[in-house]
Amino acid sequence: MYFKRKAYEELLRWKENYADHYAVLLEGARRVGKSTIAERFAAKEYRSYILVDFSMASKEEIACFDDISDLNLFFLRLQAVKGVDLYVHESAVIFDEVQLFPKARQAIKHLVKDGRYHYIETGSLISIRKNVENILIPSEEMKIPVYPMDYEEFCGAAGNNYSMLETIYEKKKSLGQQVNRKLMQDLRIYMAVGGMPQAVEAYVNGDSFARIDQIKRQIIRLYEDDFKRLDPSGKLSAVYHSIPAQLSKDMKRYRLASAVGKRKTRKEESLIYDLIDSKTVLPAYNVTDPRVSLSLTKDLDSYKMYVADTGLFITLMFMDRPSTENEIYVKLLSDKLPANLGYLYENLVAQMIAASGRELYYHTWEKEGSTHYYEIDFLISRGTKVSPLEVKSSGIGKHESLSEFRRKYSRNTGDCIVISQKDLGKEEGIRYLPVYLTPFLCR
Repeated sequence: MYFKRKAYEELLRWKENYADHYAVLLEGARRVGKSTIAERFAAKEYRSYILVDFSMASKEEIACFDDISDLNLFFLRLQAVKGVDLYVHESAVIFDEVQLFPKARQAIKHLVKDGRYHYIETGSLISIRKNVENILIPSEEMKIPVYPMDYEEFCGAAGNNYSMLETIYEKKKSLGQQVNRKLMQDLRIYMAVGGMPQAVEAYVNGDSFARIDQIKRQIIRLYEDDFKRLDPSGKLSAVYHSIPAQLSKDMKRYRLASAVGKRKTRKEESLIYDLIDSKTVLPAYNVTDPRVSLSLTKDLDSYKMYVADTGLFITLMFMDRPSTENEIYVKLLSDKLPANLGYLYENLVAQMIAASGRELYYHTWEKEGSTHYYEIDFLISRGTKVSPLEVKSSGIGKHESLSEFRRKYSRNTGDCIVISQKDLGKEEGIRYLPVYLTPFLCR
């Protein structure tokens, strides 16, 4: 089953404007759909294409790269081995899972300069040090990030009317309790399923949540296998698995020592960079001064971590059980989860912001005369202003941090927004927005 993906539209722009001078690299975590997007694009937009999948390439395919000094011979051998004819300016070559064969990635410089065909690469763990050492990274390479399916893509797959949400956001008027409740129910299905295409396909096909959870567990185990290859000690897996626990404790930053069980060293700190490069997590950095550019004042030593897919996040929370009971999903879909699981919504908002191409930022500062601190869950730049976002799982409650932020940084503050399950509204300078409208904040 094929789903409409935004990365396909990005590939169309690449083909029209840049493909004669740059290869394109679809980069993302395992199982987000990179290979499917690349092959469908090549099949639909070119007269012919050759796919070289380095996860299962034959000796004959690999041997084609032994000498690329004679490109005429290289292309003849590749066409003969694959049994496909290439047409000048009308064909594409896909290097799938190119991180497994860095020599092919390095060859991109010469292949693009040759100009006969277009080149699409896909890769996971593509930025990990061991996958790029000893090769020259081609400057003739554009990157398109591929994320898990975002809420718009999920709605397209599930048959939901996403365009209606945009109209609701633009009108900024209350919907009424009944309509809002229905839209939140739709969103909670997305939270439960997540955006991994295999899980979405199972949902669209009518499979049970037990089956969907099994698919997500298989994906997490695949990630764990990757982590073990990168770090046989198991610490990288521990860092990944500790994300839900650390978010549940409402810590103001991720504590590496809590995950690896001892004081952090430089080697342990490098694990964080490998995990971020794997695209399986989303880092959010503490901003020290939200009055200026967020990226310029981010503290690289103070960060939070979210799971890149909220569906996987839910499964990760209950990995200690033999199988996540349907009861968990029943409670989520009926909004009967315990209040202390509200950080699920925080992870969802993080995923929505990241899917828009934005980096994640938050801000903390000490309360005067207290050991406690104020915290803004997320910050987004909108024009010349910064909008602070506070995520609530159920009721809108108090918003002391938002009010204090607006007072402290009044000149630089745009809309102060509470994101929750409640209907649209505005009161005392605070906008209230239901979670399903979050993507429209980030346009």
